[in-house]
Amino acid sequence: MDKERGTDLYNATLIFRQNLTPGLAILRIRPDQLPYRFRAGQFTVLGLIRDAPRLAATSPEESPSREETPTAVSPDKGQRLIRRAYSISSASQEGDYLEFYVSLVSSGELTPRLFHLREGDRLFVGPKATGVFTLDQTPPGSNLVLVATGTGLAPYISMVRTLALGEGTPARNMAILHGASHSWDLGYRSELEGLAQASPGMRYLPIVSRPEEDSSWKGRTGRLQTWVADPEIEKALGFPLSPEVTQVFLCGNPVMVKESVALLEAKGFTVGSRKEPGSLHLEQYW
Repeated sequence: MDKERGTDLYNATLIFRQNLTPGLAILRIRPDQLPYRFRAGQFTVLGLIRDAPRLAATSPEESPSREETPTAVSPDKGQRLIRRAYSISSASQEGDYLEFYVSLVSSGELTPRLFHLREGDRLFVGPKATGVFTLDQTPPGSNLVLVATGTGLAPYISMVRTLALGEGTPARNMAILHGASHSWDLGYRSELEGLAQASPGMRYLPIVSRPEEDSSWKGRTGRLQTWVADPEIEKALGFPLSPEVTQVFLCGNPVMVKESVALLEAKGFTVGSRKEPGSLHLEQYW
């Protein structure tokens, strides 16, 4: 078999899964080679072969070519890895596993196969993590506003857990704004509420966009970017939303990211680069 194909490339094991909803899950994966080094906020690749079973009741894959339909996949093509990038949500000091926050795309190639996995099943993990969506270029002691939709929360969970363990950067004020359709889609909610209660400098601000479908929700509602623009946001953050003292991270839906960038640039924030760090840091999830 070609060394670039087949389950001989599987190099990790699913050791834990938690289904938050039918379409949201937390996966813990143990690479065969440990420790697996990464910086909080980075991502790596997960993969399964095309012949791997898909979750029942998911949609057909989007626009498959004739030879890729379930009745026409050749043995050769069926052994090829489907690979996708996912942010790591575990702390950078965690030495036993990598954690991922995954949303099911019913017509996608990889997630219906990932959601079919059970504890003990094998899969592929990229040999190293990558990405620059980290705290490395933020001034020590600056306030942090971490804004995410959906599973875009994952890199922030890694950042919070890493900082909570006392490594990486000095202690600082931090606020997480997480937008989701319903309250049950707010992954890591209990953990973040607990950290906010225990840490005076941390604020957790969950926002639900479809409250008409969620009668139990009594918190903030609407589109996430409207809260970024709200004149009263600084009261909720507990510190100034000013580029002189605050760094803002945006991760998730590209519409949210684009509109939030425009709103924040009007306040003086700037998108940085590797050569010239700015006060805005972006990661679009699709």
